[in-house]
Amino acid sequence: MIGSTVFMKAVLGILAAAFIPLASLPAQTAADEETPKISLSVPSGAPLRLYLTKPVSKRAGAPVEAKLLESVFAFDREVIPAGTVAQGEVSRVQPLGKMQRFRAIVNGDFTPLRRAEVQFTTVTLPDGRKLPTHTVETVGLNSIYREPSKKKKQNATPPNQNGGVLGTAKQATKDQISGALNSRSRGIADLVRGPNKKEKFVDFLWSKLPYHPQYVRRGTRFDAALQDPLEFGFEPVKPADLAELGSQPLPDSVVHARLLTALNSASATQGQTVQAMLSAPLFSPGHKLLLPEGTELIGTVVMAKKARSFHRAGQLRFNFQRVDLPPEVANLRTAHPAPVPTEPAPMADPTSTKVQATLEAAEGNGATPIKVDSEGGVQAKESKTRFIAPVISLLIASRAADNDAGHHHDAGDTGGNANISGRTLGGGMGLGLLGAAASQSSRYVGMAFGYYGLAWSVYSNVVARGGEVQFEKDAMMDIKLGARTPPQGSRFRSAAPAAP
Repeated sequence: MIGSTVFMKAVLGILAAAFIPLASLPAQTAADEETPKISLSVPSGAPLRLYLTKPVSKRAGAPVEAKLLESVFAFDREVIPAGTVAQGEVSRVQPLGKMQRFRAIVNGDFTPLRRAEVQFTTVTLPDGRKLPTHTVETVGLNSIYREPSKKKKQNATPPNQNGGVLGTAKQATKDQISGALNSRSRGIADLVRGPNKKEKFVDFLWSKLPYHPQYVRRGTRFDAALQDPLEFGFEPVKPADLAELGSQPLPDSVVHARLLTALNSASATQGQTVQAMLSAPLFSPGHKLLLPEGTELIGTVVMAKKARSFHRAGQLRFNFQRVDLPPEVANLRTAHPAPVPTEPAPMADPTSTKVQATLEAAEGNGATPIKVDSEGGVQAKESKTRFIAPVISLLIASRAADNDAGHHHDAGDTGGNANISGRTLGGGMGLGLLGAAASQSSRYVGMAFGYYGLAWSVYSNVVARGGEVQFEKDAMMDIKLGARTPPQGSRFRSAAPAAP
């Protein structure tokens, strides 16, 4: 009897131990359901901002290696850090337009010039994982990225909390971003630029050859748009972390964005709608999310002027008046409401608010560099040193036309036809090395080439039309946010201090 009682107690104990975890499962499931989760997804069309680490030959199938210039974000998380290596290949090679070919030929370059379209297929994450990617075929942009030296990386100081792309990430995320992005504190204009003087000189020498190899320069920038989205799963987020979502940022906060509307000063019209999208989140000084990646900025063109002759550059000005949070934000806040703080105060409609925002810095896509003024206006930047080229061309043309035998020690018995150096310089300026060789046949040939080169230099550097302000889709830019304006009748007030 005693044995059976002990046996029954043991059985009851085992059953109780088995049912206690089962009884807690519904409570855990309910808790999991109450914890909101965000989808970490990079949508199709989002660009991977890359730069080449090696020169690439302009031939189909040539391997391509590049690094990410900027981190890729999904909602409020960094999913692909800057400096990540991407591999691909030259998917297609196409000839340049007829006008570009004509300009090359009249300058003595008879190479069948072509452009290389690149496609990236793999991204290698820092932990060694290879992430398959499928990007749109794209050509290099008209800018070169030069990696900062190790000394500059060591001396780099973190920028302001709300300044540029680094100011939009949490402190933990900041520490993960590579030193390449630390240079953003100097602005986009210093981050991406044209080739240096040495590279320009090498290109000039190559262009004077009648035939030369073609390659894409090391450091060339690419914006490779994704054809397929990249999925990184779901991550839980505390409702308290979303309490300041859509709230008033600090005055002069700067967000990093990509332009969704292609703009050109030659075709833009006043009142044209402009859209941009945040490519990195904006956080408050307390590391609370204010604007997630994917937030849209809606604005208009307020001024557009075409470029005119004598190098009068094109001008463009646009600003933004509205901020629209992603649609999933509204669903997230509706399903999981969070306590509303009193400061900073959110607007009545947390998904769409008014704002005054202007351009702070940008990377242009045209052939001419751009400059952004203090009020957000953009103008093509014409180099003042362009006047040096016509002066040098005039000196060379004069030298090529100087056939006075008394001026040349090498004339001898040739009747003044020996002006070899002058004819060579004149022919080279007019039609490259081919012109330099042809000018040796006659003093008049060298003189003609010299004056032809002078005329072309004067036209292209003085008389020709100035550069246009051009922004392609996905152009990178920093946008400065001003104070938001609450709708009339709103019971919320701005967190910005009132003017005295």
